[in-house]
Amino acid sequence: MVKITAAEVNALRKQTGAGMMDCKKALVEAEGDKDKAVDILRKKGQKVAAKRGDNEAKEGLAMAMSNGTEGVVIRLNCETDFVAKNDNYIALVTELTQIALDTKSKTADELNGQAMAGVTVAEEITNQIGKIGEKLDLSAVHAITAESVIAYNHPGNQVATLVGMSASGDDVTEAGRNVAMQVAAMNPVALNKDSIPQSVIDKELEIGRDLAIQEGKPEAMADKIAQGRLNKFFKEATLLDQAFIKDNKSTVSKYLDGVSKDLTVTEFYRVSLS
Repeated sequence: MVKITAAEVNALRKQTGAGMMDCKKALVEAEGDKDKAVDILRKKGQKVAAKRGDNEAKEGLAMAMSNGTEGVVIRLNCETDFVAKNDNYIALVTELTQIALDTKSKTADELNGQAMAGVTVAEEITNQIGKIGEKLDLSAVHAITAESVIAYNHPGNQVATLVGMSASGDDVTEAGRNVAMQVAAMNPVALNKDSIPQSVIDKELEIGRDLAIQEGKPEAMADKIAQGRLNKFFKEATLLDQAFIKDNKSTVSKYLDGVSKDLTVTEFYRVSLS
């Protein structure tokens, strides 16, 4: 039998929101495979949080910037919130984000190689580790380009988002900011259902069918019920199909179409600290 550690159980609990004992049993059944454990929990009817693109991070800051048509979002981790709230640390993250935007850096490796104060970014981060006395980690760098790119930093810099829009103009910028706030609040997993991998769709259908059968529904109806659950997943997890946070009678796509005919989001990205 694979030995399951308390840390693994706690990590699964944080990811899914399921109870500690349920998480432990699922990990044991999955022989330590975290993804399989999530599926086991879901097939047993547990309401599990959808898997998101964000990587877990303890402390630090996330920051997004845009110059109008290009945007970048980064995350610099540290060990304590005391350091993360320090003015010098905030200034460091701001400078790193500006460098990433100016140099069109798309990955942490690219940004680490850029010049900063006579050294590379990687070397400066090492220098800051010596000054601060905590480990620092440039754990996320992502850039997007579009007709207009809106950057949104949620107060406290625990969440930062980028949204690429299909057009430009003042109305589009305002709409893009509203959508960027939607991304921050609702954490969609994809732009629309067409951008969700078929493997994810197949798994959602499998889980929905298993749940229907467990609930005592006739097997002949299980596929239809599973499809209904999949459609609900699309509405909750895809940005353009989500209920708009400022008017839940409308979807994000309908809101954008009301701002300008055929206006849409071309791409988005979200970085957060958990």
